[in-house]
Amino acid sequence: MLLQDQLADLITKSVRKAQKKGDLPKFQLPEVVVNRPKHDDQGDFSCALALQAIRDVNNALKAQDAGRMSPIQIAENIVRRLDSADYLGEIEVVKPGFINMYLDHGWLAAQAGVIVEQGADYFKLALGHGESVQVEFVSANPTGPLHFGGARNAAIGDTLARLLEASDYKVQREYYVNDRGTQVDIFGETLWRRYQQLHGIDIDIPEEGYPGAYMIDYARGIQADHGDSLLSLTGEEAIPRFRALGLAAVTAELATDLGAMRVYFDNWFSENSLYEDGTFAHVNAILRDKGDLYLKDDAVWFSASKYLAKSDRDEVFIRSNGEPGYYASDIAYHYNKFVTRGFDQVIDVWAVDHQNQAARMPAMLKALDVDPEHLTIVLYDLVTLKRGGVEIKLSKRSGEMVTMREVLEEVGADAARYFLLSHSNEARIDFDIELAVAQSSENPVYYIQYGHARVSSILRKADDAELFYSDADLSLLTHAAELALLDKMLKLPEVVNEAVERLSPHHLPHYALDLAKTFTKFYDACRVLSDDPADEELSKARLQLVQATKIALAHILDLMGMSAPEVM
Repeated sequence: MLLQDQLADLITKSVRKAQKKGDLPKFQLPEVVVNRPKHDDQGDFSCALALQAIRDVNNALKAQDAGRMSPIQIAENIVRRLDSADYLGEIEVVKPGFINMYLDHGWLAAQAGVIVEQGADYFKLALGHGESVQVEFVSANPTGPLHFGGARNAAIGDTLARLLEASDYKVQREYYVNDRGTQVDIFGETLWRRYQQLHGIDIDIPEEGYPGAYMIDYARGIQADHGDSLLSLTGEEAIPRFRALGLAAVTAELATDLGAMRVYFDNWFSENSLYEDGTFAHVNAILRDKGDLYLKDDAVWFSASKYLAKSDRDEVFIRSNGEPGYYASDIAYHYNKFVTRGFDQVIDVWAVDHQNQAARMPAMLKALDVDPEHLTIVLYDLVTLKRGGVEIKLSKRSGEMVTMREVLEEVGADAARYFLLSHSNEARIDFDIELAVAQSSENPVYYIQYGHARVSSILRKADDAELFYSDADLSLLTHAAELALLDKMLKLPEVVNEAVERLSPHHLPHYALDLAKTFTKFYDACRVLSDDPADEELSKARLQLVQATKIALAHILDLMGMSAPEVM
């Protein structure tokens, strides 16, 4: 349990006890909320229950003809009945009725040893209780390289998966491959014609085809594998063959490029498989039997308005040419997720331009008798790539779109992930390449990773000096900078909890930078390794604190999918 939750539980029990003893009247207890106050002089934690409950308390007293209580009196009665806890130190009641609580310094110092003993498990939470969650993200059309804007989807989706795994959820990462429809057919035809051009055949690509130079690269790959043997195919045979070959090349390239960003998928799900295995036909039958489909203008329509506001329009389920409508695959795909595969929760990470599609998903789920609360769609905004404040619109290499691979080659996965995570999902990002590659304290990525390298260096020096600190007397950790560092580490589970609750990982990079800065303040204020034998015991205690810091830094970096270097 988070410390806030433990304290809230302690206060709830205290109120019940105070009511039983007659210190407080019987009243409907609101949710007890314990927060981190904004200012250090307001305690490590604070609770405003007395202010929240003042009306209910005095109404109860009025009904008993027993006078009134002020918020201060209510708070004092709560504190009077508060059970002791090893982590709880000073408690004070301050105007107008806040209960401010401070952590016990001895307990706080001892946490350095507990962190070293438990490792990263110290910071993990039991939120999911083994519940299965599928996180589907990236899922860009497999018709070319991944644009750098898609890297934000990758960073958000993978980090959410890491957070959920660290919070006791069973997570599956999935890439939805849109391998059906007009666009992939055009892709296959473009690739077929590029292949013919490589063999000297004078033919243009389709007017609506893909003109990018990368299509020539894919065609060259096919030429290297098959020579000119595919020239004998008829047009009717060639397009599906080249579509399949192209899709295989693109998905392999996507897997490689995403792997360079430390993003890996448990499953690559084919849209086309929904039609091949009968899922779409089965969903069609379900909706038809429920009366949710009707015929109009030679097309089959889905009655979305039946499940959403009356102003919402219905959607084409099957077009007049027999092809599925825009939302048809979405319905079948989410039936597969929830019903066929049985995920407890599903998280889809989509770009903000899919917001209309996201708004219609609840109707689809209701029609399938799936609770829409089990689906969360995380929308993220766009990324503007800059160099020294000047926007970059085209690739230097190809004169076309800037790909994720191209940016990763210049800035690396660590910087890319950090800056792509550093804003809330709904905010636009200006990603400046010059800042991302700078090796200075102005670059937060460098600063955080240098902090991890520094703690690693300190611990290596201790090992070289054969200074063993597993039996350190941690009660010697009394300096304000030492306690501040420990308190900052204890906030990591709180940050993870908030990120999981809101499905927004942007809290992580800011916390990581704060932790690194807090360590620097400690390092500047407290000498860890001393040549004076009289300081040996204090050095041992501080070394254990440094080791705990290393564990915390490595864990937050891992949650963000970043490396934790030992040397820089």
